[in-house]
Amino acid sequence: MAAADVGSAEWERSKISTQDVNLLKKLGISKKPKAVCFPSEESYPTPPMGYRVSFVDHLIRGLSAPIHPFLRGLLFVYGLQLHHLTPNSILHISIFITLCEAFLGVSPNWALWKRIFFCRRNGSANVAYNIGGVVISVRPTVDYFDVKLPDSVQGWRKKWLYIQEENHGCAEDNIPPFDGAEKILRRRSWDAEATEEERTSTEALMTRIHELQNTRGKELSGIQITAYFLRTRVQPLQARKYPLWKYAGDEDVDRLSADLEVKDLEKLVRKISSLSKKDYVPSSCRVKPYSATNALPKNHPNLVSLPPLPEGGDVEERAVISDDNQDAPSFVNEPTDSQKSAGSYEKEAASEATASAQSLPPAVSPKNKRKRSDVEYSGTSKPEEAVPSRQKAAYDPYLETLISSDDEEEIPAFDVAARTSTSQTLVVSETPVEGEESSPPQQNAGASTPPSSPLVPSPKRARIETIPEPTLQLSSSSNPLLDDPMIKELFRIGAQFIGYRDYASKTEEKLAEVNERANTLAQKLEQSEEARKKAESDAFQARREADKAKTEAAGVEDLRKRLHDAETSLSEHIAAQSAREEAILKRIRSQNRRFVNKTSQEFELEDPDNDPLLDAVSFLEFHGTEAREGIDQAKAGLSRLFPYFFPKKEEPATFLALAKCFNPPEDLGLKMRQENMKVAVESSVALVADSQQTIDWAKVGDTEQIEQAKWRSLIKAAKPNTKKILSYLGIKPSSTPSSSKPEV
Repeated sequence: MAAADVGSAEWERSKISTQDVNLLKKLGISKKPKAVCFPSEESYPTPPMGYRVSFVDHLIRGLSAPIHPFLRGLLFVYGLQLHHLTPNSILHISIFITLCEAFLGVSPNWALWKRIFFCRRNGSANVAYNIGGVVISVRPTVDYFDVKLPDSVQGWRKKWLYIQEENHGCAEDNIPPFDGAEKILRRRSWDAEATEEERTSTEALMTRIHELQNTRGKELSGIQITAYFLRTRVQPLQARKYPLWKYAGDEDVDRLSADLEVKDLEKLVRKISSLSKKDYVPSSCRVKPYSATNALPKNHPNLVSLPPLPEGGDVEERAVISDDNQDAPSFVNEPTDSQKSAGSYEKEAASEATASAQSLPPAVSPKNKRKRSDVEYSGTSKPEEAVPSRQKAAYDPYLETLISSDDEEEIPAFDVAARTSTSQTLVVSETPVEGEESSPPQQNAGASTPPSSPLVPSPKRARIETIPEPTLQLSSSSNPLLDDPMIKELFRIGAQFIGYRDYASKTEEKLAEVNERANTLAQKLEQSEEARKKAESDAFQARREADKAKTEAAGVEDLRKRLHDAETSLSEHIAAQSAREEAILKRIRSQNRRFVNKTSQEFELEDPDNDPLLDAVSFLEFHGTEAREGIDQAKAGLSRLFPYFFPKKEEPATFLALAKCFNPPEDLGLKMRQENMKVAVESSVALVADSQQTIDWAKVGDTEQIEQAKWRSLIKAAKPNTKKILSYLGIKPSSTPSSSKPEV
């Protein structure tokens, strides 16, 4: 049985909600002036000049105008329009382009695409869709990312709109003109496989894909790729200025909007995938994608392989194999993408498309029934036409048996042949019953249409036969007995008795059938009532479990969020603590280096803790002990010297003040020696005066006239008598003579 292509009959008035409009605005798809045009009341798309037909579910999965050259090539080589592809197929293409540009560092590769994907019709053997009539599927033999596509996308066919075709004067970006009734033709390219040369050139890319999937701790998944291109706010299926490996973040020229909030991003990922509210949505990829901040390695190969474009002429892969609308090939439902059961929306479409095929055909009459026309015209004489009665006849059971239903057998006609002179024949006089409607002429009483439902029998048209009143038609030698009124009455009563008997027998049979049907209906009604109660109980229990699961899910989500916040706070606290410890360690090491530079004394720990901070503190403690002992000794020494240098001052209480006293701008030792020298000079003068010698002190004071050699000779001459002079002056000489030069 060939598949019936619904074609343009699938289109109906667009039903786009306010929530869908707000989502498009939030994603930045409809922010440009006249970028999106919403249909009004038309039930079939009639895009304005410069616009093409698209769907809300296509746009939120990465589609924007002008379209990417790779998508344009796919549409050309597969012989498709945008509305032929399902939302899951659009998502497959977006993920593939993102994978190539952001994680493989190459342009979307046609040879790699043919190694991974192929096309199939979406539908069944009885219904072939036009909207979403083609499904892009992963080859069963290929190990590819688990995209987790939904089983079905509810109502996406009803959310169509117009998008502006921005080709910038370049034919490469054009979307094929819209034709809602264009048939989908199966082409050779749908199953095209990579050649041996293409497989060799793309083997490195396939190896890299397997590494991205299976590297422990850095596994890449289809959900991560989906979340990445939604998070970057760059539509993969749009013709862009730069590829994704040059993505520049917030300043990228191809971004449509600002970053989505985390909750909006997670909600969108769950909307276009099969993830539930309990499933975790990754906030980042485990593999760092290529971008402006993570440039491609030097000498990174860029394999360019695009699908054939119209400018190059027709290609062999576009050759039509068969018309899927007529030849009824193998079909596949859309959920084949995710290797799951068929979607519910496809079942609904199939049931709508096959409703006419499932209706009951007109029934035919049983072969063992004779048509009324055969009965009426089986005799030698033509039956007379019924004459309308003017008065309603009384009820006659025998006559009622002649009013048969559609499932009763025909009443055999009486022989109305003319009697001969030697025979006595009953002649049927066809007199219609008064008050009853006669059947229309030439009506096929044997053909009847069975009722559409066993519970509601169809109304039956009463068929009225002529009432034979048997009369004796005598020959010329008539029998007086047959003309007796009593005999005629007996004949009439006998005929009525036969009618009553047949009527009672048929009535009993009908009553038995009715009772049996009533019992069956009562049992079915009882079973239906029990099933209804059970269904209500199950539904109530399911609602309770759903509410409980929703509450638990909300609690789990709250706990997960709190745990995430706690982990973030703990990580920040650990980072701050590490930074603080590093700063403390830096300061302690600096103090230790200063102490070593001052004292030129280093220590070694006997039992180190192998902790930089604790070991540095241990060194600081040693240095502190040394500093304290040194300060104590210095304070004791300075306290002894203080009365000699400052005889008229009181010793300060603190070591710092005491040390400052011994560190004035002038030299205390020189000052003390000069004072001692002054006392010595004055003592010498007094000694000379006491000796009563005459000395010209003017000449002695004029030091400029005295040569140093002469002074030294005088001091040298006086040196043997130094102890005597000092003893005379009352000064106790030191045990060790001074080796310093005399000061002048």
